[in-house]
Amino acid sequence: MDTKELLKKVRKIEIKTRRLSDHIFGGEYHSTFKGRGMTFSEVRQYQFGDDVRSIDWNVTARYNEPFVKVFEEERELTMMLMVDVSGSELFGTTNQFKKGIITEISATLAFSALQNNDKVGLILFSNEVELFIPPKKGKSHVLRIIRELLEFKPGSNRTNIAEALKYLSNVLKKKAIVFVLSDFMADDYERTLKITGNKHDVTGIRVYDEREEHIPNLGMVQMQDAETGTVSLINTQSKKVRAAYGAYHKERVTYFEETFTKSGCGILSCRVDESYVKKLLGYFKRRG
Repeated sequence: MDTKELLKKVRKIEIKTRRLSDHIFGGEYHSTFKGRGMTFSEVRQYQFGDDVRSIDWNVTARYNEPFVKVFEEERELTMMLMVDVSGSELFGTTNQFKKGIITEISATLAFSALQNNDKVGLILFSNEVELFIPPKKGKSHVLRIIRELLEFKPGSNRTNIAEALKYLSNVLKKKAIVFVLSDFMADDYERTLKITGNKHDVTGIRVYDEREEHIPNLGMVQMQDAETGTVSLINTQSKKVRAAYGAYHKERVTYFEETFTKSGCGILSCRVDESYVKKLLGYFKRRG
């Protein structure tokens, strides 16, 4: 897409997702992901209802009237968005590809972090790390992340979640809030996720299409694997074929859910035709 079209798309996503983060998710995000502790801010006069344990007795004695210490939450948190850009994300049988929903969710999370003065970084991965944007603050930085999510062209169509998690551990030494956004049609990342989950606050957000769960009876259909490029002629009339297709998908989903849960990480699944707003809000409230 040309620059004008790209800026238009960035602006459209900014308007939609920023409104969500400002009015819905900002407060939920803040209460879900706590800062590192409380730091002293100021001393003010005692007001009715203040906790008497916060009275500063030295200042109170000096002015002969009660004063209390005020503390603020010390945040300076870091959010890392890890986004799958493999070929399977360019799939959708409704009005959006999985990639489009992933972009909107990522933007909403990034603006929620921005509202709370937290840093945001981005890792785009396929079977290798395609792009790394170090965590920073500021609106211009968040808009850059959205631009990359919209226009980045990966060098590979395959997926390797373990490789991306290893990279994260190498570049982020301090604890971070990590969201991994993918369809999780992959395996063999259990060991790496456990190591990452011990260090960071990790949530896996699975975005999927309903046709990935069950293949309809469409007769003989030519299908292409989005990640390998392999083209096959599939007989969707066969109950055995449809059952095998459904079983494979269920196996991947079960692996995702069990692996993340065992590693102490959060999980969230969202179908492309569902409201990710309700899903995210529900997840934040449960976590909070």
